[in-house]
Amino acid sequence: MSETTSAATVTAHAAGVGTEAAADALRPHAETAFADELAALAAADDRPRPPRWKLSPWAVATYLLGGTLPDGTVVSPKYVGPRRIVEVAVTTLATDRALLLLGVPGTAKTWVSEHLAAAISGDSTLLVQGTAGTPEEAIRYGWNYAQLLTHGPSRAALVPSPVMRAMAEGRIARVEELTRIPADVQDTLITILSEKTLPIAELGAETQAVRGFNVIATANDRDRGVNELSSALRRRFNTVVLPLPATADDEVEIVSRRVGQLGRALDLPAAPHGADEIRRVVTVFRELRTGVTEDGRTKLKSPSGTLSTAEAISVLTSGLALAAHFGDGVLRAGDVAAGLLGAVVRDPVADRIVWQEYLETVVRERDGWKDFYRACREVSA
Repeated sequence: MSETTSAATVTAHAAGVGTEAAADALRPHAETAFADELAALAAADDRPRPPRWKLSPWAVATYLLGGTLPDGTVVSPKYVGPRRIVEVAVTTLATDRALLLLGVPGTAKTWVSEHLAAAISGDSTLLVQGTAGTPEEAIRYGWNYAQLLTHGPSRAALVPSPVMRAMAEGRIARVEELTRIPADVQDTLITILSEKTLPIAELGAETQAVRGFNVIATANDRDRGVNELSSALRRRFNTVVLPLPATADDEVEIVSRRVGQLGRALDLPAAPHGADEIRRVVTVFRELRTGVTEDGRTKLKSPSGTLSTAEAISVLTSGLALAAHFGDGVLRAGDVAAGLLGAVVRDPVADRIVWQEYLETVVRERDGWKDFYRACREVSA
């Protein structure tokens, strides 16, 4: 049995199992959640497509950035940011260079990675999650030890990694948090990315990548314990830096959309007038993150945490659940105050001082924020 056949069999089995649960999944994969949009784009897409791509590069960019198709179908934006960043990322994947999405926490690296794989390959599940304990087998291949002990090294005993499967099937493989993976394990990607082949020394064989294969990796240089990429590996990637949202309006739009999506996935009722609290939380995060108030008049101390857009989404989703289950269904200041405190105060001493100063010098004096000030003071006491 060929490598391609073996990998395809594993994929088919996994797809069959996954189909049963997809309808009831807490968080459907991108290709499932946005299947209608992807189908509409495929039907309207008459531009050239690279080998094995489900959509043309133009359609992939439209899927991520949003737009309206000729038949009136509205494609929702998945990423709010500079168009050029998305175009460079998509174009990279149409070449033989791998893509590295780099950015601080909360800049949607994983989100963009998933949607790129879904739009290009129709499958975002070929994923290696990077941790300090990620073994070499997660990137190369492993063995079914029952088969190995019974029959010795054979293709039947081989367990392909997501990267090997992507190579055999001409799909996109994703490697999350690449810089968390030990350096010697990271470097197993060098041959894969440069030679487009994965040697199988035990069998005297190899898996060669077919056209359509590529890798999207994500990395965050701010975390402690990061393993720097070797220069040899970094050269094999085209690095695209994802910035934080440029304006408060952009960040409010991102947070509002994701909170709405998560609320619907959790069957939470829509929160009337929730826009006010969303803007307040985003304002607090942006001011503490940048160390200055919106009007530029007051300098602030910044807490130790990153205060990312993703954390703002988490705070507001928790607040929405509180409002739904223990309130009147309307998202209010008291519903987000506790989550906000937890996001800001990571260091119980230094961060608490920063938070108290911010409440007293900024929030207390801001017009229309009295209820927000009281709610935050109450949970901070």
